[in-house]
Amino acid sequence: MKQVVQDMRTGETALLDVPVPQPGPGQALVRTAISLVSAGTERMLVEFAARGMVGKARARPDLVRQTLEKARREGVLTTLEAVRNRLDQPMPLGYASAGTVVALGEGMAGFHVGQRVACAGGGYAVHAEYAVVPKNLLAPLPERVDFEAGAFATLGAIALHGFRLAQLQVGERVAVIGLGLLGQLASSIANAAGCQVFGTDPDPARVDLARRMGAQAVARGEAEAAGAAFTGGIGFDAVLICADTPTSDPVELAGTLARDRARVVALGAVGLNVPRKLYYEKELSLLVSRSYGPGRYDPAYEQGGRDYPIGYVRWTEGRNLSAFLDLLAQDRLAVTPLITHRFPIERAPEAYALIKDRREPFLAVLLTYPQREQAAPPPPRLTLHAPPITADAPVRLGVLGAGNFARAVLLPALSQVKGVERVGLVTASGISAAHAARRHGFRYAAADEDQILADENINTVAVLTRHHLHARQTVAALQAGKHVFCEKPLALSRQDLERVAEALSGSGRMLMVGFNRRFAPLARHMKAALEGVSGPLAVQYRVNAGPLPADHWLHDPEQGGGRLLGEACHFIDFIAFLVGAPPVRVAATALHEAGRYSEDDVLITLTFPNGSVGTLAYLSQGDRSFPKERVEVFGGGRVAVLDDFRSLEVVSGGRRRRWRSWLRQDKGHRAEWEAFAAAIASGGPPPIAYDHLFGVSLATLAAREALRRDEPVEVATPSIRA
Repeated sequence: MKQVVQDMRTGETALLDVPVPQPGPGQALVRTAISLVSAGTERMLVEFAARGMVGKARARPDLVRQTLEKARREGVLTTLEAVRNRLDQPMPLGYASAGTVVALGEGMAGFHVGQRVACAGGGYAVHAEYAVVPKNLLAPLPERVDFEAGAFATLGAIALHGFRLAQLQVGERVAVIGLGLLGQLASSIANAAGCQVFGTDPDPARVDLARRMGAQAVARGEAEAAGAAFTGGIGFDAVLICADTPTSDPVELAGTLARDRARVVALGAVGLNVPRKLYYEKELSLLVSRSYGPGRYDPAYEQGGRDYPIGYVRWTEGRNLSAFLDLLAQDRLAVTPLITHRFPIERAPEAYALIKDRREPFLAVLLTYPQREQAAPPPPRLTLHAPPITADAPVRLGVLGAGNFARAVLLPALSQVKGVERVGLVTASGISAAHAARRHGFRYAAADEDQILADENINTVAVLTRHHLHARQTVAALQAGKHVFCEKPLALSRQDLERVAEALSGSGRMLMVGFNRRFAPLARHMKAALEGVSGPLAVQYRVNAGPLPADHWLHDPEQGGGRLLGEACHFIDFIAFLVGAPPVRVAATALHEAGRYSEDDVLITLTFPNGSVGTLAYLSQGDRSFPKERVEVFGGGRVAVLDDFRSLEVVSGGRRRRWRSWLRQDKGHRAEWEAFAAAIASGGPPPIAYDHLFGVSLATLAAREALRRDEPVEVATPSIRA
């Protein structure tokens, strides 16, 4: 299918061929009929992408600081690769569309195949022939509302939410500053609600359009005098700022137009330097409207489909979408006069050139899509490279998932490993699959994991999806007769871990988990330096993990499992690697701080069969500019200190040996795949012994149990038969 994307590196707006996405639970697959280009939000993104590196740096000095800090911690080459990868990711454009439901995931009661719907949401209602949209970002189109009008629902909901925040009543006077698309919709909504509407804009054509749509409107220079005359010198009950400008002139004008104790609501992206004297003397209320309404930016609502009870939240973003469509169906609003341009999807780059260059007046710009009564089902995958599969390659790889880590770290490392034939790559979105597959030389891209599992040309599957899918996909791949590389963690529960062990036992296939640190060059030097120590070791591992937003998917207990399971397993494995055995006893405590996610800051004590003791301090509240990881080992008259996988110092017999990586941080991602490929080619043994692999997974689950029970937990030694 065709999809419009923005290249953040070159600034080019492009039309790409990508696989059709697949709807998951609580989602619908919609065949797009019309999508609306946002002349505000999307233009800002396109203009930012068009800037050179210096321009981008000036626009985002916060990211420049983060980049410099990363270079100091991890090395110049590692940082350059990360920056290139981030800029290389295509940005899907669009957040307002309408079309027809063609497939439904589970839990989509109230929707049916063939239903006409309006779609909302960045990353969902994209400019593409097909889109996967969550339940709460869909609204059924009334019979009298066509696709063109339905595509306005997202912008209409934004205008409607701003109107509600202003708490306007019938007969009150409202001023609308900025008569672009959002301002015209806000004016029409206020007019339909029985308000007296006044608008202003610097553009005479937009002023004239507002007059034809039912408002009294004037040019910016006439606003103060005309507004005073309109209200009889009293001022406006509410002012809606719908302008798009970095200046604070709209905020200042709003203060002038408003009456005593009026309400000012900013819907548009404007400067917010508030003239205190003016706002103080009138005791004005200033609100910044947050998009479509309650539910916006709440993952549980938008992605999880959890609605708010109507008795507590009357107007969610989904209900605002439906309310706007109802106004259209009742002929209370008209959007056709707002449409200035229509482009078929094949000419989408022209639409963005029009908006970016502003070579002619425009307002609502629509993209149209071919509609067929009986459209042929889209192909399940997108073929990118035609050469035949190398039948004798030791590893013929299929990949599930291509998130940030996969794209930035693992796939680039894989491309350097000999003996790995890259066959197919699957992601749920399709666009990330196509981009990653093209960039890293895969034969095809798809959005359905069955394409990988059923492909007889593939003998190895890499599971790089989010954590809640790891165990299920690992089991499915093993049962399909594939070797499996699963990025950590292997499972989020003991039950899932047991299912993996059962699928592995007797399968004749090989399992590897992405515990990459034990394969790092400096880690190997450290391990070698400790060889021959007869007594127990004391290992201290400190991790300056840094904070994550509270709504990050990793914190979701069902999807991410928390940082302890999702990340701490790495460091437990590394301690086990140095000691030479998995732990048999785990104790844990947390730094409890009111209002913070307590399992982000955990101190874990690991006891090993030979008496060795490991302590892990996993901490999220430090300064990110400080190095992330430090490992200290004491035992047998030796000391080894590893700093952030960039320097290693070993002291023994009064002598010091040092290793240093100046330009790059190497945490072993390439080496782990070289070891895995070699093991598959030779028939084994696995690069990480299964008692280690499952023992570390059990120990990590035990750490969470110990933390919550506030007492140590014994770890059983697993017995796995491959």
